[in-house]
Amino acid sequence: MTSFAQSPQRRDLAHWRTIALAAAADAASFIAQRAKTRRALEWQEKSATDFVSEVDIGAEERINSMLSQHIPELRLVGEELGPTGDTRTGLVAIVDPLDGTTNFLHGYPAYCVSICIALDGIPLVGVVHDVARGGVYSATAGNGAFIDDVPLRVSTINTPARALVGTGFPFKSLAEADAFLTQLRTLIPLLAGVRRAGAAALDLCDVARGRLDAFWELTLAPWDVAAGLLIVREAGGVATTLDGTDAPLQHGPVVASNGVLHDWLLQQLARR
Repeated sequence: MTSFAQSPQRRDLAHWRTIALAAAADAASFIAQRAKTRRALEWQEKSATDFVSEVDIGAEERINSMLSQHIPELRLVGEELGPTGDTRTGLVAIVDPLDGTTNFLHGYPAYCVSICIALDGIPLVGVVHDVARGGVYSATAGNGAFIDDVPLRVSTINTPARALVGTGFPFKSLAEADAFLTQLRTLIPLLAGVRRAGAAALDLCDVARGRLDAFWELTLAPWDVAAGLLIVREAGGVATTLDGTDAPLQHGPVVASNGVLHDWLLQQLARR
């Protein structure tokens, strides 16, 4: 087993990125093929409003197989097959095989594959493959963010009234609903618009490419955001918790922006 006591070398990052891209492409191809017969899929309930299908599981199995084969020292934490794993220590792949499962099951075109490779809680490689609309987002630490090898850059909008901001509903944790609705009521009259697409990994990529000027959500899992956090930061943006500290690879809230609007957005979100 390779030792990673020292910082990974550039060749390690390049190799990990290549394998993550290949694994995401394999899973995306499988998902796209199964989308043709999605109406026949059986839905399984993880909770009353949270679903999983055989496609999620099949995609994660493909990702795990490729990552394990080509990066054997990697430990895998995935939404479906290993959601209780530690994302803060060691070399770990944090995988959402199908972010936006409910969208996929309805044929709503906002779902993707998300893979992050992190070392001791620091994301080093991120890949988000937009299955429905096309486009592959990727980033390596210190080397920028890209879509299909074209560099990404966050927006330069600095006026809230012109800002388009994404969000996500706390559908898994209704205890957060009142806090979220207060934030939403505060922001709606101050912004050009608020959007909710239902796939946080893609929302973060939209911040990275300037489609959205910011994004916030109160209850996210590591696999929802790990790759997207790196992509946002490498595109020149900022991603934090509600108190302004760097967003960790853990369950909790995330606020991402082009950086220019960040302090203002945090102030609005803190209002009661």
